Amino acid sequence: MSTELPSTTSETAKSGLTGRKAADKSARTRAREFALQAIYQHLVGRNTASDIDAFTRDLAGFHKCDSVHFDALLHGCIEQADALDALIKPSLDRPLNELSPIERGVLWIGAYEFQHCLDVPWRVVLNECIELAKSFGGTDGHKYVNGVLHQLAAQLRPAEVAAAPSKPGARKNAAP
Repeated sequence: MSTELPSTTSETAKSGLTGRKAADKSARTRAREFALQAIYQHLVGRNTASDIDAFTRDLAGFHKCDSVHFDALLHGCIEQADALDALIKPSLDRPLNELSPIERGVLWIGAYEFQHCLDVPWRVVLNECIELAKSFGGTDGHKYVNGVLHQLAAQLRPAEVAAAPSKPGARKNAAP
């Protein structure tokens, strides 16, 4: 059984979910996509980070990604898997083992970036992770990822989240 993610490029292009062509993707967006595929290989195939890293670098298009960011995400998420799971668990409405490997990988990437990639604004992390979940995950997985990562953003980057202007139509917490 292959541990590679199925390609959804044509499906995404047809549905218009991402709103951008492959040529328009940034090097960091590409790094996140390759990192998610690599984390998927780790979660499903139990492959080692070094084996996955070597395999992924040979994939078509890898040269267009930010390899430093890819390294940080792949190795950081795998090395800190237990800590990331512990961080994510309180925000879940189901046991961790019931998450799809895609949702879990996207949540790892989001939590890792919130903690360690402070140069990336929290909304960028959130939006990129939602796009990953839309492109590679199940039908409504992106909504679940959005809810969990919103909670983590408020926890891990409270000042940044508090300083962000609220979007029109955004839900606000009702006062008791």
